[in-house]
Amino acid sequence: MAVREMFTGMPWWVKWVAIPVIALVVFGGLIASVVGFVIGLLFKLLVFVALVGGLVFAVRKFMSSSSSRSDW
Repeated sequence: MAVREMFTGMPWWVKWVAIPVIALVVFGGLIASVVGFVIGLLFKLLVFVALVGGLVFAVRKFMSSSSSRSDW
């Protein structure tokens, strides 16, 4: 018995409401942990980019101020 044959006699709400709800109940913890991991990874990536950008800004600011002092 194929999956398609199994669903042919079912009402629409079984296919589009009941089965997705059951899947969310069964796999909800897994889905939540994967989404949490991805969001955490994106947050860490954003913090990394901000810190590297701040470091580059500080080094350029320091280098430009030290080179202007040597001109005096």
